[in-house]
Amino acid sequence: MTAVPATGSRDTAAARVPVRGLTVLYDADCGLCAFLRDWLVRQPQLVPLELLPAASAEARRRYPGLDHRATLDEVTVVADSGQVYRSTAAWIVVLWALRAQRPLAYRLATPAGAPFARGAVLAAARWRESRRRGPRSDGRTYRQPDGWTYHPDIGWTFAPPACVGDACATR
Repeated sequence: MTAVPATGSRDTAAARVPVRGLTVLYDADCGLCAFLRDWLVRQPQLVPLELLPAASAEARRRYPGLDHRATLDEVTVVADSGQVYRSTAAWIVVLWALRAQRPLAYRLATPAGAPFARGAVLAAARWRESRRRGPRSDGRTYRQPDGWTYHPDIGWTFAPPACVGDACATR
């Protein structure tokens, strides 16, 4: 899991900062997200979780450096020391915060477990998209910033993000 500070730049020292609390930004208009929010607050936590609606006035006030539109499309978790986790890494860090799920988080963070974590995130995205119609969707496809796209007729496809200058995005 790579931490990205709220400013958007990578911080290699972030891995050495202890995490004492996590804020989970979730889509309050999503039934699955609301269900998971309710489940999370009932779980014994090793690291306290605060659940905050994504793109809300409070989220914008606390985290002005985040792309708040993107937080509606993929789960985003902000640590109390500034690390930002998105998508699969966000799910894993949330599981890591839960007493009963920490062993699972460690397994999902390995190269062998990563495909399962990614599959769970993509399955949740597909389910959400099948129930959502509005400005974030064209009603037929679901696009993720990392290059994955879900087409109802053919399933998931991957087109890597374009390179900018000498740098190419990786997952």
